[in-house]
Amino acid sequence: MKIGDMDHGYQNTGRTHFGTNPQQLVTHSFCDRASPVSPVTNIGAYAPFVHHLKDDPNMNSLQRKAQVKLNTMPWFHGKISRDLAEDLLTPKENGLFLVRESTNYPGDYTLCVCYLGKVEHYRVKYKDNHLTIDDEEFFENLSQLVEHYQNDADGLCTQLIKCLPKKGKQEFCIDTKSFIDAGWVIQEHELQLNETIGKGEFGDVLLAMYRGEKVAVKMLKDSSVEAQKFLTEALLMTSLRHENLVELLGLVLNEKHLLLVTEYMGKGSLVEYLRSRGRLHVTKKDQINFANDTCSGMEYLEYRKVVHRDLAARNVLISEAGVAKVADFGLAREENYIVDAGKLPIKWTAPEALRQGLFSNKSDMWSFGVLLWEIYSFGRVPYSRIPLVDVVKHVEKGYRMEAPECCPPEIYEIMRQAWDLLPERRPTFKDVKIKLAQLKAVTIN
Repeated sequence: MKIGDMDHGYQNTGRTHFGTNPQQLVTHSFCDRASPVSPVTNIGAYAPFVHHLKDDPNMNSLQRKAQVKLNTMPWFHGKISRDLAEDLLTPKENGLFLVRESTNYPGDYTLCVCYLGKVEHYRVKYKDNHLTIDDEEFFENLSQLVEHYQNDADGLCTQLIKCLPKKGKQEFCIDTKSFIDAGWVIQEHELQLNETIGKGEFGDVLLAMYRGEKVAVKMLKDSSVEAQKFLTEALLMTSLRHENLVELLGLVLNEKHLLLVTEYMGKGSLVEYLRSRGRLHVTKKDQINFANDTCSGMEYLEYRKVVHRDLAARNVLISEAGVAKVADFGLAREENYIVDAGKLPIKWTAPEALRQGLFSNKSDMWSFGVLLWEIYSFGRVPYSRIPLVDVVKHVEKGYRMEAPECCPPEIYEIMRQAWDLLPERRPTFKDVKIKLAQLKAVTIN
């Protein structure tokens, strides 16, 4: 067989790839970056939480589809240079290898393998929405490619014998077969797409009919960064089930697009609900119900050791029955996850998360305090008189928003506790849920 381009310092052609084949979209590494280099779904280190999720004793395996599983890729080193790869591959044992992102062809990869004291660099490129080295053998993802050459050199200088593991958090991959095998794929003919009802993080949100019921459909925009978040959200939602979390019904995967199908929340986002109805129509009972519902969903995430990272009234949806449910899990991670700040909602994010990139259920509690303020201010914008760039500085110096007009003192006390600069001094969602349940029981109108 003929081996194709070796990655030997070719000129950067400036090419980028965004394959529309979902098999391509849902594979590749979990690499946590603000701007992933690979334009083909680096579903980032969003993944490790899946392996750490605490079992839910309330979920009967017969009542749910299977959780989508991940495959580890210890040999994937991400964006490292050719020279660093050669330095890492020492001593240069025959068959020792790693995979890195191509520096000469953004979006492609390079397989680096030792043979006879040297390191050969093979370009792994996309062709016809698949990965290939030689234009003869094609693979859906990096894991399949590596496994093939571990079994047979098949034109390489040597068989892949021993991988050089990446230090620190390792990478993961997933493909559509995992969603199919777990029972999450919906056939497109089962959906009747209707009007657009909103604009989401990933693109349009449409109202649709599925098996006689109204559903919401998120349609993926043609952007790999959004594909990363889209599939991460879907992946996480396969493992979570609670009455105060928006439920995933399934995904549509075809060569045209990716669709995420969830239950339909007829009254829209909490923030718009509050703003559009105001004091005349939103009662104290409504407010405590929204707070209690949201806290209940977050208590469940806390129990499952999942951090939402983007909790705000805009990401809580209201059903036709008036039940509040937490939505938008695109940023959710495992507990105590460290990440670069990047594009974070500053007014809702805890100082330690913004400054040190440390997220936890305690940083979610900070966000919940801001969400409570939104509920009792009827959807006002937090810190409206402070420039965005100065919010963190003011907060760290001790500034706290005042209680909204007519806010019960017990609710404001929860806000103040949630906004403690020391994460360990903030209450748990379990503790707050108890207080809110007590307040709910005595709230009349």
